[in-house]
Amino acid sequence: MTTAASYIVNLAARGRHHFTTVEAAAALGCTVPGVRAALRRLKAKGAVADPFRGFWVIVPPEYRRLGCLPAEQFVPQLMQHLGDPYYATLLSAAEIHGAAHQRPQAFQVMLKTNRRAIEHGEVRVQFIARKDMEGTSVVEKKTPRGLLRVASPEATALELVGYADQSGGLDNVASVLTELVDAIDPDRLVTERERSPIAWVQRFGNILDLTEHRKLADKIAPVVVARAKDVAPLVRSITRAGAPRDVRWKLAVNATVEPDL
Repeated sequence: MTTAASYIVNLAARGRHHFTTVEAAAALGCTVPGVRAALRRLKAKGAVADPFRGFWVIVPPEYRRLGCLPAEQFVPQLMQHLGDPYYATLLSAAEIHGAAHQRPQAFQVMLKTNRRAIEHGEVRVQFIARKDMEGTSVVEKKTPRGLLRVASPEATALELVGYADQSGGLDNVASVLTELVDAIDPDRLVTERERSPIAWVQRFGNILDLTEHRKLADKIAPVVVARAKDVAPLVRSITRAGAPRDVRWKLAVNATVEPDL
């Protein structure tokens, strides 16, 4: 009779490090409650983890100190299991693209609708919602467990500005952008600027000028001329009354941004 321990060994030998409770019960020929009890015993030994109810990952010895697989190694499989379109976003995407100014405390994932964060061992996954996310340009990056969908460098830059509160604030965003710009393709940025809310482009342009990336800023300036109908605030949560205006970006500069250059 196949045991739960031999089941996960055989899965890992075939290069698969995830499974569901139902799959395990079918493979072992036992009831769901019975397989849960067996998996709990393996979990106590650190051999498996269940970052989401009914969804398990096999934890190799090198990751047992984390209590789980790293998020980037199971998020694609979990999202497939849930049927949710996704991509890695914000600080996590920036880090993947080489902008590791500050390691994010959680692996950040964009979905169409929000989900509760996952916390398992030392691994945390934060979900952010964007209704129009399916139009965002993405790239695929290899991980030891397969391919991970990641917002392109151009989309990442604009989302960092658009979701500044989830990215450590504008000071941190500006610091990350100074490293991310090396990965940005100017022509692809022109395409991505059309897909983004115009206020994101206005704020991004201001930060590019502030950090002396004028040539890249010039690439997105025309869309502000064409689309920006109103003066946008640099920080939405702060009043724009009396704030100086950045005429080039039609922006009320209602905060001082101080990147860590």
